Amino acid sequence: MLDLNIKFAEKFVSTDELDAYAAAHADVLARCQAGEERYADSQGWLDVDEWAGPEILDRTEKLAAHIREIADTFVIIGVGGSNNSARAVVEATHPSGARIVYAGNTLSAYELNRVIEELEGHEVVIDCIAKNFETLEPGSSFRLLRQYLVKRYGREEAARRIVCCGTIGSPLEDLCHAEGYTFVPFATNVGGRYTALTEVHLLPLAVAGADIRALAAGAKKMQELCRCSDSVSNSAWRYACARNILWDRGYRVELLGFFEPRFRWFSKWWEQLFAESEGKDGKGIFPSSLECSEEMHSLGQYAQDGTHQLFETFIDLTTPGEGDSLVLGGTDVADAFGYLDGKDFWDINKASFTATRAAHAEVLPVFTLEIDRIDEEHFGMLFYWFAFACYASGSLLGVNPFDQPGVEAYKRLMFEALGK
Repeated sequence: MLDLNIKFAEKFVSTDELDAYAAAHADVLARCQAGEERYADSQGWLDVDEWAGPEILDRTEKLAAHIREIADTFVIIGVGGSNNSARAVVEATHPSGARIVYAGNTLSAYELNRVIEELEGHEVVIDCIAKNFETLEPGSSFRLLRQYLVKRYGREEAARRIVCCGTIGSPLEDLCHAEGYTFVPFATNVGGRYTALTEVHLLPLAVAGADIRALAAGAKKMQELCRCSDSVSNSAWRYACARNILWDRGYRVELLGFFEPRFRWFSKWWEQLFAESEGKDGKGIFPSSLECSEEMHSLGQYAQDGTHQLFETFIDLTTPGEGDSLVLGGTDVADAFGYLDGKDFWDINKASFTATRAAHAEVLPVFTLEIDRIDEEHFGMLFYWFAFACYASGSLLGVNPFDQPGVEAYKRLMFEALGK
């Protein structure tokens, strides 16, 4: 399960204060739990079964099995919300299905050439994920890789190797019907960054060999907690309240910290979720990440001694799993690290985490989200917990958590420059 530990933030936000704030804004919690008519076109994710129910899981697994029969490499052509969730799970759990290659998230000629090189010697299927089929990065990569498949396999065989996930009735669906590509519907009432528990990500995960039923089951556990618990026992709600208490006091940056590198791509998903949902109307806590031990001598230094406008939320893996133990033997030379003789790297890493958290908690608020394991079920929990918390936090902040008007500004200028 997931547990929110606020012990190391109580110097800055007391339990009594958090209780009072949560209770005073209980009407916001009630609205978030019920869903709101004004956001009806964006809240399909609130009920996990709507887009990850048994029928959808069945057809997704069937299509994934077919893809694995004809390919060992599956290319996700998508940007941001269209690839981050699946990538977070794949890169953390390393499932044993098809190899996943990521495209559609760059306009760099160098990187796109590298992607094509990665496909040589492999049997390939591509998946273009585009809700409105207007975003430049996936659109241009789709043309590039579609033409690569046609040149390599011929037009008819290439069509068997192309999957598209788009909006029903969109130009992308029309293209699929015209050319014979497989079409998968993009959840009609879910925005990109909230699509972790829809076919947008379920299909790539199933092709990779991940257990999508466990993912959905974990999310459903968090749905029960988030939508049915009161303001005292609802940890996602309390996290949202704590963030807004700190916002009101002038805190402007949140670091998502972790001492387990397997959370690296999850942190990218988290950054997009909160940045795109809350960063508008001149408001919003800036979301960044702190990967330890890699960044302890950079961002860790700033957190400890820099301007104290930030707070931290650590994800702490509490229980060692398979591969989480490695005992360091005794020294064979006078290397001055004799105090490590016989110690397990699990314990060494845990000592580094607890020391860092204690030191940082002296100067800034530190929350800890404790997680038992790294697997599909727990990723399902994480996706739902943070999505609900983000919805609640944005509502408390007074912004629309589901639009992204700022993204359109650069697109207008870019399309003008390209002659669209």
